[in-house]
Amino acid sequence: MNDLFSVAGKTALVTGGSRGIGLMIARAFVEQGATVYITSRDAEVCERAAADLRAHGDCLSLPADLSRFDEIERISEALKTQATGLDILINNAGATWGSSIEDFPERGWDKVMDLNLKSVFFLSQQLLPLLETGARADDPARIINLGSIDGLSVSSFENFSYSASKAAVHHLTRMLAARLAPRHITVNAIAPGPFKTPMMSATVEEMGDRIVESIPLGRFGEPRDIGGLAIFLASPASTFMTGTVIPLDGGLSAAR
Repeated sequence: MNDLFSVAGKTALVTGGSRGIGLMIARAFVEQGATVYITSRDAEVCERAAADLRAHGDCLSLPADLSRFDEIERISEALKTQATGLDILINNAGATWGSSIEDFPERGWDKVMDLNLKSVFFLSQQLLPLLETGARADDPARIINLGSIDGLSVSSFENFSYSASKAAVHHLTRMLAARLAPRHITVNAIAPGPFKTPMMSATVEEMGDRIVESIPLGRFGEPRDIGGLAIFLASPASTFMTGTVIPLDGGLSAAR
């Protein structure tokens, strides 16, 4: 059973791994014996998070702004010089923007789409050679994309570009899964509901009690919830799964 859910000895890249859900996932992998690279746009924040994670295992910092294609190319080349292969790619880096339909600006659309959607495709594209190294039918390489329940049903908030980007990530996950299965790479997505992250801090402060009341399980998501699901999707237990989008929301999307 320990082997069935093991990621020990694997190499993983977690984008947006310096805070929030990305940090929760990165810590779970580090604690379970994987070598983890994390990205963040802020080099100082990225290195500080990596240093904290090194207290629990192997973690290295690769700062980059993944909303830019030249940065995606740069970080991909940097990783190729440091790692002989990549077992797990977790596309988590993301941003949101809230504004009414009348006032929603173009930059609020482009910023979110570039990071939440474009980076998922092009980073996966650029890292295919590393992912294919060592990938086998009985032990595939893994791409795990972070979507959102706002990409599964209509959000209560006016986050037009965010919701659209996450719905697109879910479908891109299926597209990539179908194309990459012959290369022994599985592609799945997690669609988180409410977690207490920096991205949600203002919303939690303003309406945290109402959010909890709307969740059938009666609480916010916790690090063990997202870490456990990510470990499962990267472990031998999930080798026959690809193209799935898994809600992780305490039953919220089912109750909407």
